[in-house]
Amino acid sequence: MKHILLSVFLLILAACAPIPQPPQENILPMKETRYLALGDSYTIGESVPEEERWPNQLARLIESSPRSGESETGVEVTIIARTGWTTSELWQGIQAASPQGTYDLVSLLIGVNNQYRGYDIHEYREEFKFLLEKSIEYADGKPDHVIVLSIPDWGVTPFATGRDRGQISAEIDAFNAVNLDESQKAGVHYVDVTPVSREAVANPSLLAGDGLHPSAEMYAEWARLALPIAIEILE
Repeated sequence: MKHILLSVFLLILAACAPIPQPPQENILPMKETRYLALGDSYTIGESVPEEERWPNQLARLIESSPRSGESETGVEVTIIARTGWTTSELWQGIQAASPQGTYDLVSLLIGVNNQYRGYDIHEYREEFKFLLEKSIEYADGKPDHVIVLSIPDWGVTPFATGRDRGQISAEIDAFNAVNLDESQKAGVHYVDVTPVSREAVANPSLLAGDGLHPSAEMYAEWARLALPIAIEILE
């Protein structure tokens, strides 16, 4: 009888004992990256689907390139941009959108409409410098978390037919000299996409159906150019 009671007691202890768990790897939680993209038609992706805008393509590339020490990387993209915006109109749009908090990554691409409308380049410098300062503020005061993209050259597109293409290209270069200079002074990153945009003269697939704006293929090139810098920023 004692043996029976002992056996029952041991069975009860075994049933109450915690089930041993296999050792688990050290899995870190997903890091959500906040990305703010500021600009005009080139940032809002005129004539391409939302997922093919260059900021969205960059976000997907970041997500597929896990950073050291993290298992996964999610990217929340906020775009403040509209076709036709100049520097001053972008600032008005930013004020209306009122972005909240700080961002891990901020990109700025603006100025083509200042050039297109014949606005003064000195005015562009002052307004671009202001927008760059705001971009740094949105990046928690970190200049090295901001990426400026150069202005593409629309002078090589069919839209420029009948215009002085040489003058357009020269003016684009002058505006880019300004935004490059201000970017270097501020200590932000700079990605020159203008050479890629000029490849459209011999490669129509780089243009959208409207004959002016970049295609998803060109935006993919921009995203690939920006990716190494973005990864460096987010490491």
